[in-house]
Amino acid sequence: MILRTNANRPMILAVRAVFFALAIATTLVSSTILQGQQNDNRRTLDSRVGLAPGLHDAGEAISNLELISTTAKGPGFSPDLETETPYSSGYTNSDLTFKDNFSIVGNYQGFQVYNVEDPSKPTLQVSVICPGGQGDVSVYGDLLFMSVQERRARLDCGTEGVTDSISAERFRGVRIFDISDIRNPEQIAAVQTCRGSHTHTVVNDPQDHDNVYVYVSGTSSVRPSEELAGCSGLSPEEDPNTSYFRIEVIQVPLANPERARVVNAPRLFADAETGALAGLHQGGDFGPGTQSSRQTNQCHDITVYPEIGLAAGACSGNGLLLDITDVVNPVRIDQVTDPGFAYWHSATFSNDGSKVIFTDEWGGGGAPRCRDTDPLEWGADAIFNVVGRKLLFAGYYKMTAPQTELENCVAHNGSIIPVPGRDIKVQAWYQGGLSVFDFTDPANAVEIAYFDRGPVYSEEMVSGGYWSTYWYNGHIYGAEIARGFDVFKLTPSEHLTQNEIDAAGLIRMNEFNAQLQPKIEWPTDVVV
Repeated sequence: MILRTNANRPMILAVRAVFFALAIATTLVSSTILQGQQNDNRRTLDSRVGLAPGLHDAGEAISNLELISTTAKGPGFSPDLETETPYSSGYTNSDLTFKDNFSIVGNYQGFQVYNVEDPSKPTLQVSVICPGGQGDVSVYGDLLFMSVQERRARLDCGTEGVTDSISAERFRGVRIFDISDIRNPEQIAAVQTCRGSHTHTVVNDPQDHDNVYVYVSGTSSVRPSEELAGCSGLSPEEDPNTSYFRIEVIQVPLANPERARVVNAPRLFADAETGALAGLHQGGDFGPGTQSSRQTNQCHDITVYPEIGLAAGACSGNGLLLDITDVVNPVRIDQVTDPGFAYWHSATFSNDGSKVIFTDEWGGGGAPRCRDTDPLEWGADAIFNVVGRKLLFAGYYKMTAPQTELENCVAHNGSIIPVPGRDIKVQAWYQGGLSVFDFTDPANAVEIAYFDRGPVYSEEMVSGGYWSTYWYNGHIYGAEIARGFDVFKLTPSEHLTQNEIDAAGLIRMNEFNAQLQPKIEWPTDVVV
């Protein structure tokens, strides 16, 4: 179902894209540093503490940013207040992607397209109702990809759901839309996968101009083989063709995207010597005082950097470094664990590829994990140097303002802000707001800007806050789970000069997916 607005058709302007090796010892050193940070009068000195609750009237705290617009969700993407509470999680805003002057906001109900030619006045162009969660979205040229994992999802995007345990009408996988007319998206393909698609990663092969590829990360249960042939929920010992312990690779012919299909299912977690499929972390903790983490039988997210031939996989119990020079056949070249990580969630490279930030989604994103009693190295970022194609732990970063029991908060999605000579990232922390930090020195990452609101609801914890915050063409865009869509701009401070902000603003892209990192190159005469 497509819900159109009365906005005029937008003009599209095409613009050119100008440990665990050290293990417990390392962790204890970092913990000591972070514990000192944690006890540094956190509750009395930070303006984010004690903000008033409210869905659309919550208290706000901001530093070195300007909130230039807030846009509520459009029709069909908010609960029906006659039959539902205003806090229903079925209308969750999720990931973001960008094309030309448009931002596309994913949602468990489908996606919405905003014209952001004037970021201070986003205008809703179209709402596409196509339920099924997760709603992660990416673009490549005139194609839009969307992840779908829930059993209610239908091939035809219908809202009535699917009730049969086995059904030919059910869809779990990656939808592909033609957005050549962005106000009239048309579903042209739906590639089924055994565990659905929690997230996906679009990856281009510099040697293959006829196809684009999609890495599919499925985290749900395996569907019956009666519904999709070849699916198996058995253990590797029972079935070497199990649908666990793998990702899928979809090939999308650019001339005929409707012929998209799965062409490989790499076993990224296999033991290099024995070939055993369950070759990485088996789940559980690392000893007294450490986290209990998941078994590595899935990836949650994979970030690719084709220009350097590498990808970073956040894969439940491990962080992976992958060689993707052969895109269809990615190869694991290193893996790490961390005694403070519960669930390896997402990854971001520095622009030069010398560092990788992995995030830990402790509590699954639905729990308060930023309280003043929570360790600052749990539910945080772990920063690794990439040395000789190996991952070497360097430090942690976590948004430091203590949140309440009413606020789900943990590390989530973000992207690089392209300031020359520095490594800076903007990152979402659910109801911990957004945090901008400098990790040029990975052992001493420092926050340089932030924004936060009070709890969504005053009586109990309901899901809210930022799912994703990304930099695109001079601004920061945030998908707020419960409230809508926000746009920010950086302001100069002792941490960041106006020249540096202007230099970042010189980088213009005609599309951006956070999981497909582009190599940023600045003009030679840029002044910082």
